[in-house]
Amino acid sequence: MTGPTTPLLTLLTGKAVPYTRPGTHSAIAKTAVASALRVTRTGLSGDEQGDLRVHGGVDKAIHHYPFDHYPFWKHELRSDLLQQAGAFGENISTLGWTEDNVHLGDVIRAGTAVLQVSQGRQPCWKLNDRFGHPRVAALVQSTGRTGWYYRVLEEGELAPGDPLVRVERPFPDWPLSRLVAMLFQKTLDRSVLESASHLPLPTSWMKLIHHRLEKNQVESWERRLGGPQDAPTD
Repeated sequence: MTGPTTPLLTLLTGKAVPYTRPGTHSAIAKTAVASALRVTRTGLSGDEQGDLRVHGGVDKAIHHYPFDHYPFWKHELRSDLLQQAGAFGENISTLGWTEDNVHLGDVIRAGTAVLQVSQGRQPCWKLNDRFGHPRVAALVQSTGRTGWYYRVLEEGELAPGDPLVRVERPFPDWPLSRLVAMLFQKTLDRSVLESASHLPLPTSWMKLIHHRLEKNQVESWERRLGGPQDAPTD
């Protein structure tokens, strides 16, 4: 039995170009495409990432950011970037699906491809520079309006207007909002961390969870959020 469906409003790709700080590159500036794109294990045809050490790959092949959040950001940031989808570097823009009703592991039929929700986004300094605001990454983190990533289970094609259909929900107790709260708010809640340690999360998330359980301390986010010039591109 299939679950909720939402139409793909905007499909976006971007090319990696030199970014705001010396030696950095980014493809965060995405533009809308009008035709169908091939969906491969590593993402959309024609889309790029600025630093493959921390972006892209099979667990972050496609980025989905809800257009539902744009009214909030328009009020907070008053940026011209928010007049259309793509302000947050997303590949997929929709209305109706947010971190509250999308769960880790959800399997989504998107066009002729099949995707799976792999993790929430961990915001970084590139959002600060994109908006010209020193606290955007921290605000994305604290409000839980992070968006999420997909891995590609079956390759295919995807076009604007195609329905996104949830076909499986293996983890009904784990909306992304709960994972985001674990990561950024309830950072040392042992019961939540221990439960999350049994989920099929990417290696980087598992390392973070085990570090918190073993050390009872939270890792520093200064480099990711503040973006000193020696911070790794992310």
